[in-house]
Amino acid sequence: MITEPFMQRAFLAALLLAPLCGLLGVFVTARKMAFFSDTIAHGAIAGIAMGLWVGFSDLTIPMIIFSFAVAASVLWLKQNTELLNDTIMALLLSGSVAVGILVLSVLKGHRREINSYLFGDILAVETMDVWLATGLFAIGCVILFSKLNAFTLITAHEDMAHVAGIRVRGLNLLFIMLLTVTVAVSIRLLGIILVTSLLVIPAASARNISRNLRQQLIGSFAIGIIGGIGGILLSYELDVPCGPAIVLVCIGCFALSMVLGRFRITSRVLTLSR
Repeated sequence: MITEPFMQRAFLAALLLAPLCGLLGVFVTARKMAFFSDTIAHGAIAGIAMGLWVGFSDLTIPMIIFSFAVAASVLWLKQNTELLNDTIMALLLSGSVAVGILVLSVLKGHRREINSYLFGDILAVETMDVWLATGLFAIGCVILFSKLNAFTLITAHEDMAHVAGIRVRGLNLLFIMLLTVTVAVSIRLLGIILVTSLLVIPAASARNISRNLRQQLIGSFAIGIIGGIGGILLSYELDVPCGPAIVLVCIGCFALSMVLGRFRITSRVLTLSR
């Protein structure tokens, strides 16, 4: 199985993208940005539609472009209107999906390709995707760990970060750019509908069993890898879409983390009561 080229590409992509999503997910969940990442992912539908219409051989580029456009629109509307964040994101999510569906309804003969982007497909992972994931993983880790203290303070208390002299606006923009590219690239494995789960579930699972930020980052990183690799193996063995398989493995990790977290709390209470 592992000797097959498409499986090797899928494993490499999962080993790079899943832990990166796990690391980003710690900050995404803490900053209540899960809906934002979901909006970016659905914005990629318009990118896929336009890419197919224009004739792109690799749809990753138009996906990233339109995801950036959606992210920029969210920031602009947030700064220039009085609309609430969830209203802005719901507006852009529905709008980008409508544009994508409208264009795709005109095009013919791309049903299988569209399904692979919606639900994930290990056969869709190409060599260029692996190289892109490699570069993204390296850049993402450098950004996150070199600015870890600043990101942590911004997440905990943005006003205090301003007072401490941290360039909050610039770092927020940098984080959003990294998140946008990561979501767009991860669509190959998970699909548009489920890509946000790899940001949310590992981070939520790690939070159940962590006592501090360092443990949560390590736990989310590890659970991301387990979910990615386990999901690909499950997808191959059962011949099911890759995205749902990865999500189900991550859900299993979350259920286990709840049990372990409850056991830890019970043990602590018993210790204190003695």
